[in-house]
Parts: sequence; structure tokens; C-alpha cells
Amino acid sequence: MPSVKDLRDRIRSLKNTQQITKAMKQVAAAKIRRAEIAQKQSRPYADALGEMLLDLMRAVTSVDHPFMKEGASGAPSGVILMTADKGLAGAFNSNVIRAGELYRADHKNAQFYTVGIKARNAVRRLGMPDHPTWVLNAPSKLEVAREVARCVTEDFVTGKIGNITLISSKFVSMLSQRPEVRKLVPIIRSEIVGTDASETPKGAVEFAPSPEFVLSQLLPKYLEFTIYSAMLETDAAFFAAQLLAMNNATDNATKLIDELTIKMNNARQAAITKELLEIVGAAEALS
Repeated sequence: MPSVKDLRDRIRSLKNTQQITKAMKQVAAAKIRRAEIAQKQSRPYADALGEMLLDLMRAVTSVDHPFMKEGASGAPSGVILMTADKGLAGAFNSNVIRAGELYRADHKNAQFYTVGIKARNAVRRLGMPDHPTWVLNAPSKLEVAREVARCVTEDFVTGKIGNITLISSKFVSMLSQRPEVRKLVPIIRSEIVGTDASETPKGAVEFAPSPEFVLSQLLPKYLEFTIYSAMLETDAAFFAAQLLAMNNATDNATKLIDELTIKMNNARQAAITKELLEIVGAAEALS
């Protein structure tokens, strides 16, 4: 049975850990508000971009752009694996990494592009130490998104990869974040427009010089902003997962402190009882 001193040291250590988890919980709560604000501010642009892309797809019959064509035959899949830079967020990073591993099991020669330090380390463990990688918490996420889009676009156009797939975390709620696998490129017109290609655009929009030209200029922006939006969503999902993990850690520390306090009191009472019995026994021996 541990001594009173050992139990007291464990309680002191748990209280110090509890202070750290409380501080991290408060930091995550403050950061998730900023992350949610940034995500909400980007939604109007994302909605407008999606509607314009849909209108353009309905207005054109064919576009001479690499994103609208099938990738090189036999080329491996290109996977953008996106996680956070740090841990202490429960199973947040491991769930996304597991989704990447499952995708790789079905696509043996997949080429990875990682955003986030945890994703970079995971891909290295898979046996691919040399691959394009970026950090998530860069000073400018938009610049990182542009660099990622430029890199994967260049490899897709040159035939190094046959498609571009994004694996990232979807922010469902404060209590739920799940990994999501999205195929970004090539863009199949029939999948976006649907079977009824004769449906007219929702808004009466005139494109100059032509819908085909506007669409060819919009597609690279679509890829950039999709990656940027995924980075913002990963940020918000990470802080939500960290908030929940630190809250659970704080509660568990409280329960352990209570249990150890009871054990310490019992051990102290047992030591006092033992000393009293020894004193009584010695007094009776002397008498």
C-alpha cells in the first residue's frame, strides 16, 4: 500500500496537471471562437463561388481545361492529407490519419501531400519520407492554400498524379468532428450539373468574354479556396476536439484527486491507529 507521502505527492502532481488542462481548455475555447468567425466569414464567398460554378457548368458544353479532363491513365492518386500541427485533442488527428491509411489501402501508389505536422509524421511512418508538406498554423493560410493548389495542379497537369483527393476533418458540432474524403479533380460536369443539363441558370448572368473563359479562370480559384476552407474547418474542428479533451482530462483529474485523497486519509488513519496500538501495547508491557 502506498505511503501517505507517496499519495500526497501524487495528489500534488495531479493538481498541477489539472491546472495545465484548465489553462489549455480556456485557450482552446478562446481560439475556437476566432476559428469559427473566420470560417463563417468565408462561407458567403464559398456559396457564391459554388453557385457561379454551377451556373457556368450549365451554360457551357465543353471547356478546354485540365481540371475538366480525366487524369493520366495509370497515374497514382494525389491525396492532400490535412491534420493539425499539435496533439492533445483526443482522437482528432488519428481519425483523419486512419482515413488516409484506408484510402492508401485501396490506392497502393497514392502520392501524399500533407498539411499539418501530424499528417507529415504519419506519412513518414508509412514509408514515404520525401513528400511535399506544409504546416497548418502558418502566418497566412491563404498563401499556404495557394502553394498547395499550385503544387498539386502542376503534378496533375504533368501526369504525375491522376486525380486530386482531399482528406480532412469536417466540423459537425462542438462534440462531433469526423474525417471526410472529397475528390476535387477532375471535375465531372455530369456529376455537378446532374442529369437534367437543359436546366437554365438560377440568375440571369452575362459572362464576358465568354462562359468558357470565365470557367477556365474560376476553376483554379475553386481549388485554392476549397483547400483554404478545409484549413479553416480543420482549425475549428481541432480546437473543438481539444476543448472537449481538456474538459474530460480536467474532470478525470478531479475524480482521481478525490479517490487519492480518500486513500491518503485512510492510510493516515491506519498509521495513527497503528501508533496508538503500539503505545497501548508498550504501556501494558511496562505495567
